[in-house]
Amino acid sequence: MPDANVRIPAEARDRLAEIAAGEGLSLRAYLARLADSLLTPAERAERAERARAVLRAWNGYDPSKDEQAGLDAELDRRLAKAAAP
Repeated sequence: MPDANVRIPAEARDRLAEIAAGEGLSLRAYLARLADSLLTPAERAERAERARAVLRAWNGYDPSKDEQAGLDAELDRRLAKAAAP
């Protein structure tokens, strides 16, 4: 596989190199491992749809867009309350 050049700030490069070294990896190996461990937006959407399908099949859970927005808003409210001093 050919290598690619990626331009990032030197501070970010140095930080990533330090993290990689701490794990006994080169920066190249660390970035390759990191890339393999992350999902693309399309992969995340596919995984979420599969999870919704499992829930629908298991217990009929299938909220509408409005219900989902309401649940998301409630979760955001609760997280903000928990994070508040």
